Amino acid sequence: MRTKTICILGGAGFVGQHLVRRLGEAGWHCRVPTRRPHRHRDLKLIRHLSLLPVSSLDRATLAELFAGCDAVVNLVGILNEDGSSTFERAHVELVRELSAAATEAGVSRLIQMSALNADAVGGGSAYLRSKGAGEDLAHQAEGLQVTSVRPSVIFGRGDSFFNRFAALLELTPGVFPLACPDARFAPVWVGDVCEAIARALDDPRTIGRRYDLCGPRRFRLQALVEQTARWIGKRCLLIGLNDRASRWQATLFERLPGKPFTMDNYWSMQTPSICGEHNGLLELGIHPSDIETIVPTYLR
Repeated sequence: MRTKTICILGGAGFVGQHLVRRLGEAGWHCRVPTRRPHRHRDLKLIRHLSLLPVSSLDRATLAELFAGCDAVVNLVGILNEDGSSTFERAHVELVRELSAAATEAGVSRLIQMSALNADAVGGGSAYLRSKGAGEDLAHQAEGLQVTSVRPSVIFGRGDSFFNRFAALLELTPGVFPLACPDARFAPVWVGDVCEAIARALDDPRTIGRRYDLCGPRRFRLQALVEQTARWIGKRCLLIGLNDRASRWQATLFERLPGKPFTMDNYWSMQTPSICGEHNGLLELGIHPSDIETIVPTYLR
């Protein structure tokens, strides 16, 4: 059988590094464009993977990357804006450019990474509105066969959720003030997200569908941070901040290097990141993995 080729935008990121391994095992040849190939030399060890240096993701470059591909996966996303790196550019304009480039290159299949609660009009934050706008653009693009996945917070080796809280807890002298302690999440394992993408690529019945992806349990943010502290053996007093104090913390932290917490993050957390009646993992025949079986293996 002919080896199928797929271009994965954002393939050098957290989810992407897991996805290229999963698709490589399934026989896909993965093209991964990156501005900094020297930072991802470990990816060169993966079979059926080409790490391609690029300076930008304009339409001409994308069309060249997509030439000869059977499918495209778009994993590009940012949680905070920084200078020219804006939600509009990363989540909307890029989708517009890649849709045109895919048509030019003769590629019709696209998997779009969106986010739970993404909504171009009713999203609770600029992040969620831009993710929703990009998702809609992808599905409305003429000639594209699109499946979008909309995960809750994703965990796994190398994640920026449990690992970030673990690092912050290690630096805590004894008291940890937590903004938005009642925010709700249904953390989903990166391996399950990648499996969902792999199955969608092989199943034409998923074309046109939008799948919400959640783990098997729902948690308050405070419960997740408390569990993280137990896993790393850190004893500290966790103080959940009220709404006013949470806003104050966001206003302060978004001025710090790296923007560890912003007002837009605050607004995103006002909408529970949990699935409703339908969990796309179950619809795709995937049994969701629990944090208890995965997170301790890499935090410890």
